[in-house]
Amino acid sequence: MSSSAHPHADEVQRIRVDLAAAYRLIHRLGLDDSIYTHISARLPGPEHRFLINPYGLRFEEVKAGNLVTVDLEGHVVDDPCGLGINPAGFTIHSAVHAAREDALCVLHTHTVAGVAVSCQEEGLLPLNQWSMQFHGRLAYHAYEGIALDLDERARLVADLGDKPVMVLRNHGMLTCGRSVAEAFKLMHNLERSCRAQLALQAAGAPLIRPSAAVAVKTAGQYASHYDKMETGTLPDTEWAAFKRMLERSDPDYKE
Repeated sequence: MSSSAHPHADEVQRIRVDLAAAYRLIHRLGLDDSIYTHISARLPGPEHRFLINPYGLRFEEVKAGNLVTVDLEGHVVDDPCGLGINPAGFTIHSAVHAAREDALCVLHTHTVAGVAVSCQEEGLLPLNQWSMQFHGRLAYHAYEGIALDLDERARLVADLGDKPVMVLRNHGMLTCGRSVAEAFKLMHNLERSCRAQLALQAAGAPLIRPSAAVAVKTAGQYASHYDKMETGTLPDTEWAAFKRMLERSDPDYKE
């Protein structure tokens, strides 16, 4: 059918391609966890549907055309592979999509560095330029077991509030983006922040801790830069560069 019959067809395809790109990039950067964790993206339209990975595919196998479409109740609308979805992924991602209109994309990881920092009492520390961008923009949610209980959703979104990033205690990390690109870039920087923190702690040398005022200023600078890209004032040259990398290594991600 023509795009005129489906007014959102072009936007849906763009979201599919970007989401598949995020899956491939998370794998390429070593941030995936076998067939587990998820990246979801909300589709346009009044149906409140979103895309998520088929349960059983590794991230390097995800393509634009094999993403699963589900609604907020967890009903599978379209499943090209017939693999279904991970119930725990549905619990976390549906909660955020339902509560946050601005969260077009929700990205969740279990990396060694992210899990390690999630277990630290102080959480992520604003010690460097990467981590200072999250100062005042970071939420925490206590671990309640594998996220299979739907009643956890209310507590999770209450803890998240309006923040773009959440530390899931003893579990991992989560970012929310106004686009797939924003959610991915936040996670890329969050992961590097965690790795840098662990490296600093392992070194054992005295630390230089930037002032709270500097952390606030840096977070504001990052937020302003993201705002300009999300509103189209600035082109997102970083996301374009990442996708060019995939064009060379994983050109089938768009299929």
